[in-house]
Amino acid sequence: MGPIMRFAVGRTGRVGRTRLARAAFALGLAAFALVPLLPGRAQENPLSNVQTPAPAPPPKPPDSDSKAQKPVIEGGTSVVAEGTAQRDARLRVDVNLVQVPATVTDPMNRLVTGLEKENFAVSDNNVPQTIRYFSTEDAPITIGVVFDLSGSMASKFVRARRALTEFLRTSNPQDEFFVVGFNDRPSVIVDYTSDVDDVEARMVMLKPENRTALIDAIYLGVDHLRQARYDRKALLIISDGGDNRSRYTQNELERVVREAGVQIFSIGIFDNYAPSPEEQMGPQLLKDICESTGGRLFTVSDVADLEDIAERISAELRNEYVLGYNPTEPKRDGSWRKLKVKLAPPPGLPLLTVHFREGYYAPSQ
Repeated sequence: MGPIMRFAVGRTGRVGRTRLARAAFALGLAAFALVPLLPGRAQENPLSNVQTPAPAPPPKPPDSDSKAQKPVIEGGTSVVAEGTAQRDARLRVDVNLVQVPATVTDPMNRLVTGLEKENFAVSDNNVPQTIRYFSTEDAPITIGVVFDLSGSMASKFVRARRALTEFLRTSNPQDEFFVVGFNDRPSVIVDYTSDVDDVEARMVMLKPENRTALIDAIYLGVDHLRQARYDRKALLIISDGGDNRSRYTQNELERVVREAGVQIFSIGIFDNYAPSPEEQMGPQLLKDICESTGGRLFTVSDVADLEDIAERISAELRNEYVLGYNPTEPKRDGSWRKLKVKLAPPPGLPLLTVHFREGYYAPSQ
């Protein structure tokens, strides 16, 4: 086999449910469904009482006392976690190691694997860097799902829900994930778990309605990823249109996304005719946010393709190249540093495209 393998995901590789899993899901669903049937009690709306978190302040300088502790990666810069691996542990910059996740596609937009460290070149603020760390292993990842529950999703909800299940079932079994649902406002409707059946049981009880607070929902998803267990973090957005309800702006969201160092992928189920300016801007909004993080927007023209696209995104997350280097100019000034990744593939291959995030914030003094 040559150095390049094109990875195409098909329907025949899907993971099917066993009878035991079906029975467990049915029992869980039955128990969940009893709640709204109790006398004098209406079905609880998980999106009714929630507030979007306020924008985080700029990062503070690290404490002067820095003890030797286990390194983890935050926003592309190596940091240490104080104490044990608790979800709310505060992070401090320790070593100036930058790690850049990247995916490579061919002219037919198919995933390319099998490349080596010598096939990549990285620049930091236009200064070439020496790649000292290179990995292609399927390491566990924390994934936040931002799921559109606005009224315009009513006809697409069942398919979109199945696509979400397919995405989770084809991921690494060690991955952890949560789900942020949104219409007029966002809410964490499934907190950190690795149980796909639990997500299914909760999602099936929801009903699309009201307007679309997309920016607020992405903001909440990025904020919730601060509690992630794993170094690798990503968001998957499943939505059909633009924002018409959020309190935060696109500029505020872009700042938060830059600081977080999170990869964002989107499945856009856009209508052929968008009646409002917000809906017309929806595809560009998602495209800009995704590409700036090294992720991608996948546009759905036929809802029947949703599951295949979800499985494809799962495959991309499991087949990333991770490039690590120590910057030749390790300034701790909190400035924005622009990244560039170039390919030098083996001869005879077609034109390949590498996807990577635009940059990162240097650690503060």
